[in-house]
Amino acid sequence: MSYEPIFVLFWERVKQSISAKTFAKLTLAKTIGDTELKNIYVRPVLLENDLMKMSVIARYKTEEVESFHSLDDTYPILASYMNNPFLSALLFTSEQDVVFKLNKKRAGSITEQAPTFLNPSDVILEMKAKGI
Repeated sequence: MSYEPIFVLFWERVKQSISAKTFAKLTLAKTIGDTELKNIYVRPVLLENDLMKMSVIARYKTEEVESFHSLDDTYPILASYMNNPFLSALLFTSEQDVVFKLNKKRAGSITEQAPTFLNPSDVILEMKAKGI
């Protein structure tokens, strides 16, 4: 069975956390082997016209590369890195942590844990204050 349908469910949880204003951050981690790309971090940013974009920071061994995308455009970028080279995606919210993992057979699963962060990201808090 393919992991993609489970990753789609995970992405729905990401979108729900942003609309519910509980999103703290998203991290892709646990690479397969020793790779140049070590992590990908995703956080919301507010542009000057109060338009929210997602900051996608790819952390390599020697540098970090940041790009900005709409929420919808961020999904295919992250999905392309699942299983090559990443085996897990961690969604941190102020209510719970949601973990997407691929096992050795590359089957996906979603688990929930107690929240690591007590507050959503600063940008989410700013959006709440501005009523965005």
